[in-house]
Amino acid sequence: MTYSNNFGKPDHRRFPKLSAGNYLRVLLIAAVVAIICMAIFISLGKIRLSQAGVHLALSLVYSIFIALPSMLVLNWIGFRYTEKYPRLVFLYYAAALLVSTSFGVLASNLVFLIAGIIPRNAFWIEFRVNFPFSFVVALVVGLSIITYETLRFKLQATTLELRTKQVEQERAYKLLAEAQLSSLESRIHPHFLFNTLNSIAALIPSDPQRAEDTVGKLASLLRFSLSANHSGLVPLSQELKIVRDYLEIERTRFGSRLRYQIAVPDELGEVRVPPLALQSLVENAVKHVVAQRNQGATISIDGAKIDDRVVLAVSDDGPGFTLSAITPEHGLGNLIARLDLLFGGEGNLEVTHEKERTVVRLSFPA
Repeated sequence: MTYSNNFGKPDHRRFPKLSAGNYLRVLLIAAVVAIICMAIFISLGKIRLSQAGVHLALSLVYSIFIALPSMLVLNWIGFRYTEKYPRLVFLYYAAALLVSTSFGVLASNLVFLIAGIIPRNAFWIEFRVNFPFSFVVALVVGLSIITYETLRFKLQATTLELRTKQVEQERAYKLLAEAQLSSLESRIHPHFLFNTLNSIAALIPSDPQRAEDTVGKLASLLRFSLSANHSGLVPLSQELKIVRDYLEIERTRFGSRLRYQIAVPDELGEVRVPPLALQSLVENAVKHVVAQRNQGATISIDGAKIDDRVVLAVSDDGPGFTLSAITPEHGLGNLIARLDLLFGGEGNLEVTHEKERTVVRLSFPA
């Protein structure tokens, strides 16, 4: 018998309504209790098996007349006093069951009196005989149901609270990750912009037309950079366009010292990648290899999909380096932090030396 959907959160302005399902449930409980009581009487030899049908009907009347008012009174007490007097509320329940049992037995005897089942002079005798047993049964059944409903509600409330906390925690983690990611990406853009502006400044005296073309590429880069700030991942085709534009801009500074080739299958164009991730690898090769050597370097950009992972590699014929020498402020350190935020342990960056070339591989789930 569920006495309130608002159990534990009483609203004294409005009495909780009971549904038809509540009443049907109480009638079912009353029938079960009547059958159990009848079985007890038969097993104790108080009632003959031939009289079981008549006594079952009488027991059912008692159960119904006790159960229905008990449900209403217990529901009202649970609604009013559960939070006010949590330590005394079971005493209130017991007192309520005493009253409702008295009413139920009196009402049942009145029905039996009207129906001629018991004589008038036996009315109070029947009450004294039936009331003690009825009260004990009502007390056991009523308090058991109340305890069950209380524990069930607390379990549901605890589960809901845990789910709410979990959702709030996940939301907080997501907001924190987005803030950290935005902060990391914001560090890339000024560095990238300043390098490009230096390239344009170097072109203006010697080749104004090429400087103008480079400004157009810069505008494209800036548009991509700004739009990338609002997305955790971008299509690889857009990232490759940015890489080509960046390399062409840098070639205005280094000329034939900067040589590059891109071998990424077209079918990978729609794969989502971290914005400016591949560009960071290329920029690292330009800054630390091409710019540092008179002969420059050849940069190769490759891509493949292996099982359910995307692998992008940038290689050069420079002296090489190790990730242990990378600091968080470095461009690759920034990239490692972004991979961790976007993919957790599924995003990897590694440096290897193969056939006299330094290979930086970026891999993450497709």
